[in-house]
Amino acid sequence: MPAISQPHHRRRRSVRFLAATAGLVTAGALAAALPSSASAHETGKPGGSVPSRYQDVQLLSFNDLHGNLEPPSGSSGRVTELQADGTTKTIDAGGVEYLATHLREARAGNKYSITAAGGDMVGASPLISGLFHDEPTIEALNKLDLDVTSVGNHEFDEGAKELARLQKGGCHPTAGCYTDEEFEGADFPYLAANVLDEKTNKPILKPYWVWKKNGVKVGFIGVTLEDTPGVVSAEGVKGLKFKDEVETINKYAKELQRQGVKSIVALIHEGGLPASTSYNYDCDSPGAGDGISGPIVDIAKNITPQVDALVTGHTHAAYACTINDPAGNPRMVTSAASFGRLYTDTTLTYDRWTGDIARTAVKSANHVVTRTVAKATDMTELISKWNTLAAPIGNRAIGYISADIANTGTESPMGDLIADAQLAYGKQLDPETDLALMNPGGVRAGLTYAQKGTEGDGVVTYAEGFTVQPFSNTVNLQDFTGAQLIKVLQEQVSGTNLASPKVLQPSSGLTYTLDLTKTGAERIVVDSVKLNGVAIDTAATYRVATNSFLAGGGDGFTTLGQGTNDLVGTDDLAALEQYLTANSSATSPIAPPAANRITIVK
Repeated sequence: MPAISQPHHRRRRSVRFLAATAGLVTAGALAAALPSSASAHETGKPGGSVPSRYQDVQLLSFNDLHGNLEPPSGSSGRVTELQADGTTKTIDAGGVEYLATHLREARAGNKYSITAAGGDMVGASPLISGLFHDEPTIEALNKLDLDVTSVGNHEFDEGAKELARLQKGGCHPTAGCYTDEEFEGADFPYLAANVLDEKTNKPILKPYWVWKKNGVKVGFIGVTLEDTPGVVSAEGVKGLKFKDEVETINKYAKELQRQGVKSIVALIHEGGLPASTSYNYDCDSPGAGDGISGPIVDIAKNITPQVDALVTGHTHAAYACTINDPAGNPRMVTSAASFGRLYTDTTLTYDRWTGDIARTAVKSANHVVTRTVAKATDMTELISKWNTLAAPIGNRAIGYISADIANTGTESPMGDLIADAQLAYGKQLDPETDLALMNPGGVRAGLTYAQKGTEGDGVVTYAEGFTVQPFSNTVNLQDFTGAQLIKVLQEQVSGTNLASPKVLQPSSGLTYTLDLTKTGAERIVVDSVKLNGVAIDTAATYRVATNSFLAGGGDGFTTLGQGTNDLVGTDDLAALEQYLTANSSATSPIAPPAANRITIVK
């Protein structure tokens, strides 16, 4: 199944937006003038008091955890912080032991506090969670006192039935129970307002949920991106329909209003890209090239003004911006990057007279989940329990590397290594296999030379390999004409991938030039496309290895869904394991590929 390390944008939503209102240095904010303190109390009858008109409600939020219970390694475990002098520094971040401590400290003294999430809590998870079908992550989220989350596309990696099990509990239908106690499921509701059962035409899970305390009511509507079928395997979304985000949210906002719930937050698993990758970038700053772009801009501009704030995700970016609603009023839109590295603290000032949020008082900021605080002992115990169960499998050595193999860049060393592994495995199935292509979003991490546990430097464990490729895709072989192969390469930078190119990782021997000075399909220099130094023959037939997600036409590669003479092999992680085992040893480790198969012209 696919991974989403690159944003999946629809072209019609790629406009750039520059907010007109100024914000805080570290967050978007709206003006904060109120008639009285939102936390004060007014005196009522003798001997008593009544709540003040305004009540501050704390909204803590995060998104795209992806089962990262332990601190993520490498760049996945760091955030960039913009300094006052314009320079940046990186900070180690993430890990639920630290996230729990930060959230608990943030809640201290806030009687009106809600914790919400923007989807992709599970899926594409490291071995400690993924090996157990993400039951450990649901347990951790229960301990984090998560109140509500939207579904994300990765919640459908194993299909709607498995998502229902994560919500309701029960042992896995094939793996059974992992401990003496039956899995109890999520204590919090998963919201899926725009995910409908094709037969009943009704949401497969709750569309909304209302938080209540002392007369304060805040409604939450949860949706995932409409294009989920384009980024999840066909089996995962079988029997489901995914509706437009804006239409769905507007529909249920009206329903909540009819029920007397006027304060509404949308949890949207779709996002944007701020002009800076620093978590504390002020995306409301009025400078040339500033602001935020991507799908969330168009979504935010069209969601009814009845919705007071948007918690978003999917793009793994960090932002706290204001984007004008259809009435022209600024509205807070936030995202807390990914992997539990950040959390967002938003203040929603509730007006008891109107039952609505006083939008002029909304303020928000992202905070780093630093690793300098004390670990939450209950999370340490949870991680230890599941690591003990995973250890016999996860600690097994599957290969050796001489240096870090990164998954960064348009063409990454890790992507090339996976493609080489799939080509080698393809040749085992069919010696006529010519090349392999790997989707960049499926490369979830790189391999680090430094030991993570006690395995020793340079040793690649099964757990580390699982973190790189956690989807259990199969390696598939298909036949394509040379003309189709050229078209596949052009689909990287055209069609649905025009606004946000998805450059496939090529196996050794496939070379070409990507000219970024041009636009669309013309970015692929056709005459430069060669296999083992020989120009592609448009009339010839080529045997191509891909994973099952790409073979089904995923990520906008419709031509890959048109191959012939299909042959389905083993899962992709097994292919990587075989390749590492066959091509490396303690005395002869494998070196990172040079990542020079694609010549990029800028």
